[in-house]
Amino acid sequence: MKAKDVIWEPRLDAEATEWKERARAVAAERFAPLAEELDREQRYPHEHIETFVETGLSGILVPRELGGAGLSMVAICAIVEEVSAACSSTGAILAAHALGAVPLQIGGTVAQRETMLGDLLQGKAVSFALTERGAGSDAAAITTTALADGDGWRIDGEKIYVGNGGAAAHYIVFAKTDVDAGPRGITAFAVPGDAAGLVVDRYEDKMGIRGTLTSNLRLEGVHVTPANIVGEENRGLKLALQTLDLGRVSVAAQGLGIALAAYRLAAAEAVRRETFGKPLIENQGIAFPLADIATELSAARMLTYEAAAAHDRGERISLPGAMAKLYSSEVAHRAADLAVQIYGGDGFCKPCPAERLYRDQRILQIYEGASEIQRLVLGRAIGDSVRAEAAATVGA
Repeated sequence: MKAKDVIWEPRLDAEATEWKERARAVAAERFAPLAEELDREQRYPHEHIETFVETGLSGILVPRELGGAGLSMVAICAIVEEVSAACSSTGAILAAHALGAVPLQIGGTVAQRETMLGDLLQGKAVSFALTERGAGSDAAAITTTALADGDGWRIDGEKIYVGNGGAAAHYIVFAKTDVDAGPRGITAFAVPGDAAGLVVDRYEDKMGIRGTLTSNLRLEGVHVTPANIVGEENRGLKLALQTLDLGRVSVAAQGLGIALAAYRLAAAEAVRRETFGKPLIENQGIAFPLADIATELSAARMLTYEAAAAHDRGERISLPGAMAKLYSSEVAHRAADLAVQIYGGDGFCKPCPAERLYRDQRILQIYEGASEIQRLVLGRAIGDSVRAEAAATVGA
């Protein structure tokens, strides 16, 4: 059995296979060589955005009728996994580009889709602006408001941790249009990046994925009209949650890529490095944890690609997406931790790639819904399932 066959491989159709191979080749040639530099300098890779456009990666979620590739979610996962395995930052940037397209796919008007998805094809990002201080996991607690003002609304508030913020041509901003209605009073607006009153005033200095931009976004009297609404008025939270369902599968694919990169490093070092006259891999204390990671990585792949396939079949993916995101992110954590341990002192020092992967993977358990939120979603579903089964038994 070849080494590459140890990890379970998803069965992809011809189109997904072609895109996976294309992404692997591009990532090896252009993304991987710059991964350490982007991390060290905390530099956003504008040249990679040009590569997205050149190779068609910028349009993986854009419908074919608008000039994009219109790929399945399975194919997108395969692409994000390959790019993330080569460069965590570039994989996160690509996933964020796709995430910004999702609200437009679900609720955008024809004009919005043509304009913003058309811009996305040219590498101009659409950023998702939901999170606020005190309103991360509890999205319904946002305080940004959009109050009636002439022929539209005036948006005032602040968003934090905006992916691709500052490099985006458009933002999907969630604000309260009915401050007394709680989660039923939130509306999504498409706001141009150059809108008067919109200010990117800070960039985060992050532990990992340091080649990405994560910004603070202030909105001070930003005027929008009904033409800016994405989806339905006061139904924005539903749109946000639908977007996050799909985003979690994308993050799971990022986790697969980082876990795979860490596993490869760990396995290669275990074979190369010798202690007490024999390779590390011949010690059960090293071989067994590697076997566990290989098994867990295979299981994480199965979960992730099944969640993606369920989406492609038109099924709801709240639960499989939560499972995939939860498990994949935690496998990435364990794989990176093991890689550092096997490298020993070198793994604790820059520029060892294991050290960088350890920092890069940590965000996976936080963004797009923290691991605790995924467990909360699944826990509630378990309770609902048991109660429904009990009620059915009583009524039989």
